Amino acid sequence: MTVAENIRPHRGDTSGCVPIAEHGLIGDLRTAALVDTGGTIDWYCPARFDAPSVFASILDTDRGGAFRLTPEVPARTKQFYFPDTNILITRFFADDGVAEVQDFMPIVDDSREADRHRLIRRVLCVRGSLPFTARVAPRFDYARQSHTVRTAEGLTVFASPELSLALTSSVTTEIDGPDAVSSFKLVEGEAAVFALDRIGGAVQPRSCPLAEAEQLFDATVRYWRRWLSQSRYRGRWREMVHRSALTLKLLTYAPTGAIVAAPTTSLPEQIGGERNWDYRYVWIRDAAFCIYALLRLGFTQEAEAFVRFLSEDICLKSGPGGPLQIMYGIDGRSDIPEEILSHLRGHLGSSPVRVGNAAVDQLQLDIYGALVDSLYLYDKWGRPLASDHWDTVCELVGWVCDNWDRPDMSVWETRAGPGRFLYSRLMCWVAIERAMRIARHRGLPADMPRWSRARDDIYRRIMRSGWSPRRRAFVQREGEEVLDASVLMMPLAKFISPTDPKWLSTLDALGEELVSDSLVYRYDPTVSPDGLRGEEGTFSICSFWYVEALSRAGRVDEARLAFEKMLTYANHVGLYAEEIGRTGEQIGNFPQAFTHLSLISAAFNLDRALG
Repeated sequence: MTVAENIRPHRGDTSGCVPIAEHGLIGDLRTAALVDTGGTIDWYCPARFDAPSVFASILDTDRGGAFRLTPEVPARTKQFYFPDTNILITRFFADDGVAEVQDFMPIVDDSREADRHRLIRRVLCVRGSLPFTARVAPRFDYARQSHTVRTAEGLTVFASPELSLALTSSVTTEIDGPDAVSSFKLVEGEAAVFALDRIGGAVQPRSCPLAEAEQLFDATVRYWRRWLSQSRYRGRWREMVHRSALTLKLLTYAPTGAIVAAPTTSLPEQIGGERNWDYRYVWIRDAAFCIYALLRLGFTQEAEAFVRFLSEDICLKSGPGGPLQIMYGIDGRSDIPEEILSHLRGHLGSSPVRVGNAAVDQLQLDIYGALVDSLYLYDKWGRPLASDHWDTVCELVGWVCDNWDRPDMSVWETRAGPGRFLYSRLMCWVAIERAMRIARHRGLPADMPRWSRARDDIYRRIMRSGWSPRRRAFVQREGEEVLDASVLMMPLAKFISPTDPKWLSTLDALGEELVSDSLVYRYDPTVSPDGLRGEEGTFSICSFWYVEALSRAGRVDEARLAFEKMLTYANHVGLYAEEIGRTGEQIGNFPQAFTHLSLISAAFNLDRALG
C-alpha cells in the first residue's frame, strides 16, 4: 500500500492550485471526482462524465468551486486507497489527534438503470480530537450559472436553472452566501457524514445517517473486491496492475458500456501552454485498447458491454470521413462541438480551458485497426462475434481496403494537416489481418482475395516507403526522416518480428533520439510541427510500449529496468496522467486510460519474458 505525505496549511489555503499528481480518483461508473491530498474535491461533474462541472477549482481556484473538508489546525496528510477498492482515504495527523476522510460514490451493482448519484464523505476521528471545517461551494455549469441555496428539513439544497444538488450532513450546516459551511469537532471514536445528491425527477432528496453511510461503505467495498477477484493476473507487479485495472473500470460508463479516455478536461500537457483538451469522451482507439488490456486480465463483461455500445449506440455513416468517427459521446452521440471557457484561468494559468473536442471530425485511419483487433480478441477470449457484428466488421474492412492510402491526422491528432503516417498504414494492415484471422477461425464469409491483396499492398508499402535507409529506421511519414514513437507498435501488432534487423535498428534509433531515462517522447515537434505552440512532456503510453518492445526483442534486463523506472513516476496512489514533465511531474488529463492500459500490457508481457 502506497501513501502520500504532505504538510497541509491551516484551513486549506486556496492561493495556489494543487498539482495534478496530488489527487486520487473516486467514481460510480457514471462519473468521477478528483480528491486532492488535503481533502478537497476540486473536480466533479454530477451524474455523467461529460456533464458540466460543479466543482472545478483544479481549473480555477477562485471561480471553479470546490468541496473542502479539512482540519482547522495544521496537519500532515497521507492518502491511500482502501485495499482492492476505489474508496479513497485521506488521513490527517495533527498535534492533538488523527482523523481520516473516506471518500466514495456508492456502488451496489453496475446495472444500467441506477439513477441515484451520491457522493459520500465520512470523517472519522481515530485518535485524540480534531476540529474540522467543511465548505461546500458548487459553481454550476463550469461556473457559468448562478444558483440559490436554502435549507429545508435538514437538507441544504443548491438549485441552478438546470441542476439541483442536496447536501445532508450529520453535523450542523449553515448557509454562507452561495455556499454551505460547517464547523465541528470530533473526539476519538466519533464520526460525521456529508452526502451530496443530484436530485430531480423521480430522485428525491434523502438523508444519509451514520449507519446508512457505513452500510453503503461496506457494500461499495464488496462491489470492488468482487469485481477485482475476476482478475487472472498473478505476476510480479500485481498491485500496480490491479490499480490500473480498477482505474480503467472507473472510466467505464455503465449505462452504455462506453469507456472515456480520461475523466477530466483541459489539464495541460505543458504548464502555461495551450495543449489543453477535453478527454471525457469515447475514443474508439483508446476504448478498444482498454478492452484488450481488460480481456488479458480476464474481465470479459466490459468487452461485452463495449461491443453492445458499438452495436446499440453508435451509428455508422457513409461519407468521405469513413463509417466511424474517432470519438463519440458516452451515449453514442456524434456531435461534440469544442468551446472555450474564457472565464476560467486554467490549471496553474494554463489556458484555454476547452469543453468538447474539435478533433471529432478528423480522419484517423488507425482507429479501424484498434477496433477490429479488440473484436478479434473478444471473439478469441470472450464470446464469439454475433452475425450482425461480423457484417459490421466486413463493412469496415471493405472500407479500409479502399481507403488505407488516404492522408490522415493519425494517432496523435495533429492539427498541422494530414499526412501519410506509417502508424495509420500499420493499423489498417492490422484491421484487415485480424478480420482474416476471425474469418478463417470461424469459417465466416469474407472477400478473402480482396482483403489479402490490400493487406499485402500495405505491408509492401510500409517496408518500401516507411523505411529510411539513411536513418536505418522506420519513420513517422512517407518521404520524410522524422522518428515517431508510434512505430513501437510494429512488433506489438505482429507486423514485424521483434528481432528483425530492421526493427532492432529502429529500436536503437528511437532509444537514441526519443528516449530519456526510460521516458519516451512521441516525436520532436521542432522537426515535425504539429500546429500547436509550446512543448510537451514524455508520453507515458509510449514509455510502456518501449518496455514491451524491448522485452519482445530479448532485451529483458533493459525492459525490466525501464519498467521499474516508469513505476516511480506514478503518483502516491498508483495513478498516471497522460504525460511526464521534465522534472517528473504529472501533466495532461488525469488519470489517463492510455497509460494504465499500456502498463497492464507491458507488465503482462514482461512477466512472460522473465519466466
